[in-house]
Amino acid sequence: MDVVTVVEVPQWRGSGAPTAERLKEGARLLADMVGAGQRVRVTVEDDLVTTAARVRTALEQASEDFVVTTGGDCGVELEPVAAARRRYGDRLVVVWFDAHGDLNTPASSPSGAYHGMVLRALTGDGPVGLVAGDPLTPRQIVLAGGRDLDAAEESFIEAAGIRHVPGPDATALIEAIELCGTERPHEGPSGTAPPHEGPSGTAPPHEGPSEAAPPHDADLTTPQRQDTTARDARTGITASRRMTAGGDGTVVYVHIDFDVLDPEIFTSVGSPAPGGLRPEELLSLVRAVGERFDVVGLGLMEYEPARKEDQELLSSLVTDLVAACGPA
Repeated sequence: MDVVTVVEVPQWRGSGAPTAERLKEGARLLADMVGAGQRVRVTVEDDLVTTAARVRTALEQASEDFVVTTGGDCGVELEPVAAARRRYGDRLVVVWFDAHGDLNTPASSPSGAYHGMVLRALTGDGPVGLVAGDPLTPRQIVLAGGRDLDAAEESFIEAAGIRHVPGPDATALIEAIELCGTERPHEGPSGTAPPHEGPSGTAPPHEGPSEAAPPHDADLTTPQRQDTTARDARTGITASRRMTAGGDGTVVYVHIDFDVLDPEIFTSVGSPAPGGLRPEELLSLVRAVGERFDVVGLGLMEYEPARKEDQELLSSLVTDLVAACGPA
């Protein structure tokens, strides 16, 4: 795996921000910054289900590459994360760098916007046609940098046991990911893990676009290598050489919504929240993850171009983030 492919998805209809149309240009600029060897631009529709199906097709065509997906609103992440789940199963941990939890349901969402539901949909609970067919379990999720959580999201996080590292603590983040790995289900007699269960303990009754979802608007009101260790001088963490895809160690998908950054430094987002990470703190955390684990995908989301200074900041930050995550 030595090719980086960028999949550009200028989706904005999943956002509830009044300036969401800026996400179309943001997706293009982020894709430019990645500087990938190959680039695929997905044509988006007002219908999120149709767009998701197109994203899946683009990902299948780049299945042997390291894929960086650029959005667009966070709802774009449904298919990239679902693809990683299908490929790596219970080995996968999703690290969600985001000011928000994105863990609402159609019933709990204050805005009704899908970008605030997508991570919950990846656990199997979301709008019909926009949920993962093979859902994540909550123990496969680590929230990072989250600071603006709705009450229903906080309740779900506590009840489901989702790990949350709100600050720039690399040691805590790595430990959270490692704990996810220790909770991997035991394999059954046939050598395969037992069937995956949804957050309520039962398999979800509906599946997403990967299961021939209908080409119409989703109903947002209906819930439906050998390990060689070395000491990391920056974090003090014992780091492991990256695992290959055929190994049995934990692998990580990194999601970054740029509203995880402090809005006093970076303002080009539609849903800013006070506080947040400094750019160098975000990069340090992602580097720590990339040095300890095999990162199998990267999503860069929610950039709404508004200031020249923000574009200049991202142009170097995105390059460094991809280098921290991409193929060695």
